Amino acid sequence: MCNTDIRETAKQAGVFLYAVADKLGISEPTMTRLLRKELPSDKKAEIKKIIADLALKKQEK
Repeated sequence: MCNTDIRETAKQAGVFLYAVADKLGISEPTMTRLLRKELPSDKKAEIKKIIADLALKKQEK
């Protein structure tokens, strides 16, 4: 499976991929398709930052 690091990061942070997709301005199915092939490191870093930001907002509630 490709992009397992992103999937695991989101899972451990308790962040749903649909929320990440929303922040990226794409739909949930597009996010799923995006993760089918290994992403470049800069795109992974962008997604991981979004996951961290969403996890932090979740904790603040």
